[in-house]
Amino acid sequence: MTSRAEYCVVACADAWRDDGEVLASPMGLIPSVGARLAKLTFAPDLLLTDGEALLIGLDGTPEGWLPYRKHLAMVTGGRRHVMMGASQIDRFGNQNISCIGDWERPTRQLLGVRGAPVNTLNNPVSYWVPKHSTRVFVAKVDMICGVGYDSAAAAGPSATRFHRIPRVVSNLGVFDFATPDRSMRLASLHPGVTLDEVRAATGFALTVPDDVPCTREPTPDELRLIREVVDPEGRREREVTG
Repeated sequence: MTSRAEYCVVACADAWRDDGEVLASPMGLIPSVGARLAKLTFAPDLLLTDGEALLIGLDGTPEGWLPYRKHLAMVTGGRRHVMMGASQIDRFGNQNISCIGDWERPTRQLLGVRGAPVNTLNNPVSYWVPKHSTRVFVAKVDMICGVGYDSAAAAGPSATRFHRIPRVVSNLGVFDFATPDRSMRLASLHPGVTLDEVRAATGFALTVPDDVPCTREPTPDELRLIREVVDPEGRREREVTG
């Protein structure tokens, strides 16, 4: 039987489908399992790093040198697809990882803006949210770190030229922005999740198609790779239960 965590893994892996030779930058456990699964199956040209200065193989063996200046060149040239986390994300894909509350006097200090603006304006950025709730999926983020579709459009052509948010994956489903106004759409529900459950956990009105599919099943080979090769310790099950 396929677990909820394994549906999340294949949903994250599919973010890199058809990307070709780009640098995959997964942030978090399940996105990392997903990136490795993608490279083992339908995306063999994906490049993986150790998070510092080396390109690595699937077993962690160094395959090349990637100093910071070359990493930046890939970012600004669009040859990178990041999957970031989000402390808050709104209906147009604006993301916050900096603070909760008013910026001048926040109630919570988080990671900070970090590289989110440059990432979102220069290369594709997807998002992973392990606990879908109204605290994360909000009507308006308290501070814009990752740039959403409405903010990019307001900034003009220099911001929209390379801006793209392929998907948002949560423990409840998969979401995209394939709508006329580029607002968030429910693309699929993970098996066992209801539409009412997603709506109750989302702080804004989602676009919902008439027929919402289930997130695709992993193939038998993908399940074998997840369980025996990529994550034999089963760490994915501690991040997403159910």
